[in-house]
Amino acid sequence: MKIRGLLKVVLIGIGFFNIVSCSDEVIEPLEKDEAYALQFPAYFPEMSFDQAGNPVTRNGVELGRKLFYEGRLSRNNTISCGFCHIQENAFTHHGHNVSHGVDDRIGIRNAPPIQNMAFLKRYMWDGVIHNLNEQPIIPITDANEMDSSMPEVISKLNLDDKYKKLFKAAYGDENITGERVLKALSQFMVTMISADSKYDRYKQGKETLTSAESQGMALFQQKCASCHSGELFTDESFRNTGMYYNTQFKDAGRYRVTSDQVDWMKFRVPGLRNVEYTAPYMHDGRFYTLDAVLNFYSDNVEDNPNLDPQLKQNGHIGIAINSTEKQSIIAFLKTLSDKNFITNPKFSE
Repeated sequence: MKIRGLLKVVLIGIGFFNIVSCSDEVIEPLEKDEAYALQFPAYFPEMSFDQAGNPVTRNGVELGRKLFYEGRLSRNNTISCGFCHIQENAFTHHGHNVSHGVDDRIGIRNAPPIQNMAFLKRYMWDGVIHNLNEQPIIPITDANEMDSSMPEVISKLNLDDKYKKLFKAAYGDENITGERVLKALSQFMVTMISADSKYDRYKQGKETLTSAESQGMALFQQKCASCHSGELFTDESFRNTGMYYNTQFKDAGRYRVTSDQVDWMKFRVPGLRNVEYTAPYMHDGRFYTLDAVLNFYSDNVEDNPNLDPQLKQNGHIGIAINSTEKQSIIAFLKTLSDKNFITNPKFSE
């Protein structure tokens, strides 16, 4: 790994060492594949993605992009990954509190953003997935999302000569397997790095924050950063934040994975980059504005035995924060918006 100024360049691939441009132009498959260069700021955390087990290449990423927007991954050929993960909303399902799948079936959780996945160690609201290569199998097979199976997906793709060519370009032969489908999807998701917000330009000394944004950043560090820490603004922990149990969706969070009562209503702390674009908020999309989120933390946190200690200090339940402070924090949160990320054609259909 080389560090050049404030930019890390990671070359991942199959023996090629020329740097591949990460400009906004759409990447086309190459006759001879080559490594894809992932670029991100030096202050980002180290990548957790298994680079050795799934080398990221130009053709692998292009195949993954095609698959991401491929409706045939679903039972009735109508639902793609991109259906619930819309680019202009930082790859969330804007306007839906929980995801909608085949036959307009309703899921139980809000679709989280897809960004900076290469640096995370856990995925999903309950952390059931630890390997990005395995993450797509959940929506593909879930009855309320794509309601399909890997044998069904492979059968459909094998009928398309264009996909055979894409798989050959990425893997050396036309053999379409479930493992290759999943790894191509994760290669594409790994490239979805969001690191060009006003906050990033401030970190790099290229831009200054307004008074309200600076005050908001200080307040955020004081009142929010114990959970939303680091440059991805999440510590990836699971916490009970005093939300009521939603009897419509019957989702108790981490408890669904562990069956341990101490994990009742604990959900993974979400990252906050591009949060301006990702409404509605929380695991079940119960809040449609950032104001509503902060109002919840100041006034509506419910005490319970599992409530996170950070929300129960000095006899106060929730976060002590007034209206003026809320607006300053929101001003800071909007500096995390990366307009290039939500418009970049290399992530588009």
